[in-house]
Amino acid sequence: MNGGVGLSSADMATLVDIPRYHVARTPDATALVHNGRETRYVDLDRLSNRVANGLAAFGIGAKSRVAILDKNSDLFFQILFGAAKINAVLVPINARLAPPEILFALNDAQAEVIFVGQPFVQVIEAICHQLTSIRKVIVLATDFAAWRDGQDATDPAVAVDIDDVVLQLYTSGTTGYPKGVQLTHRNFTSQARDECRAWSPDEVMLLTLPLFHIAGCGMGIHGLLSGLKIIIAREFVASEILQMIERDRVTVAFLVPAMLLALVAERRVEQHDLSSLKQILYGASPIPLELLKRALSVFKYSGFFQVYGLTETTGIITILRSQDHFSARTEIMKSCGRAVAGVEVRVIDDKGMPVAANRVGEIICRSSQNMKGYWRRPQDTAVTIRDQWLFTGDAGYLDDEGYLYIQDRIKDMIVSGGENVYPAEIESALFGHPDIADVAVIGVPDEKWGEAVKALLVLKEGRVADDAGILQYARERLAGYKVPKTVEFVDELPRNPSGKILKRALREQYWKGYDRRVN
Repeated sequence: MNGGVGLSSADMATLVDIPRYHVARTPDATALVHNGRETRYVDLDRLSNRVANGLAAFGIGAKSRVAILDKNSDLFFQILFGAAKINAVLVPINARLAPPEILFALNDAQAEVIFVGQPFVQVIEAICHQLTSIRKVIVLATDFAAWRDGQDATDPAVAVDIDDVVLQLYTSGTTGYPKGVQLTHRNFTSQARDECRAWSPDEVMLLTLPLFHIAGCGMGIHGLLSGLKIIIAREFVASEILQMIERDRVTVAFLVPAMLLALVAERRVEQHDLSSLKQILYGASPIPLELLKRALSVFKYSGFFQVYGLTETTGIITILRSQDHFSARTEIMKSCGRAVAGVEVRVIDDKGMPVAANRVGEIICRSSQNMKGYWRRPQDTAVTIRDQWLFTGDAGYLDDEGYLYIQDRIKDMIVSGGENVYPAEIESALFGHPDIADVAVIGVPDEKWGEAVKALLVLKEGRVADDAGILQYARERLAGYKVPKTVEFVDELPRNPSGKILKRALREQYWKGYDRRVN
């Protein structure tokens, strides 16, 4: 790819073209703001060149994996573009994972270099003797700046293809092990992004979702594609987010329902000037209708856009637009909108045939946003992507006007506070407890988180129920958001003739009174 003058928006075919494009036009425009530190587009380009050359000096090359474990910061994008400029792949590690889960992801990815935030240094030190591929650890707070600034600022000008992998995000799997979702440059720069949100460079984006999630890093990438100024919050604190919106005159933000709930519950929310906020995208989990109505009244200057997508689809594939929120058809408010440009959505039956409107089936989609595949998991890839169609594992239906409604989750996934939680991971961890003979994990309704993780346990003969001990056992092995909020002891778990636990039957008693099996 050639940088410099002469680039047009069509030339931003790969992520490495983003800083080059803006440097040729608006080099002094602010790209990133974090903790009072501003990074112009020209700075982002030069600093990412230094990162690229530093990684190359370590022997990092095309298709090599480079990991980052930290909370949100502007350094994420320096490292992302730096790795991309030598055709390496960035692997963001979920900062909420437990040490064994971090270890698995790093070893599975075969990451050779890891950039570590200060809060996670001890975690890496504790597992370093088990890391099989890491050759270099760079601590962001103490080592990074001096290392980066000691490198050449010249663009390495390495050839990058639009279908090369640029990001590998780990998403939990029904097998109990996380899977590395491989996302390409094309996945991010495809035409669907223009349909999702036509932003002008005058917009100011607030980035508060974790950058190790597709919603966070994807939002940031699309903001930089549009040349926006992006305010990066280290983490979500409701009172601080409201202050940032007011102080920085934020115009665009992506918030999951749990964040919206926290913001509207702030005692002094009405005292903040939120008039600058023109667009609120929300998604990652279903939103209760009453919460949405409350948010509409608090953020009365904002247009609301509900979005639906997966890590495997590089995020957004459907949008419920602002005007839909005021439709005479109030039922539409329960939908997640219609497919964006460049995305085909179908609902099929268990034989793979399309179903009629308003009939529930599995949601599948076809677009240039669909992942390249799972890292080193060809069988899982073949199950998820068939004839260019990605099988989401979500159950839902399309109405007569093409609005998509999510009804249930075919793969039993739980969405708690915007986090995807797969029961198999938790069941696998809990089965190791000496008192537990059998376990089933389900999602139950929760006012704050949408769904909460609940474990139904069968004790071994002669053992005594110990809720606290079992939960502590889980905390030592799982990320905090995966630890069951409640446990319940039962005599036995219902199973079908082949021995599979009947999860739907277990969930039914907790979802009585709800018109769908997601909250």
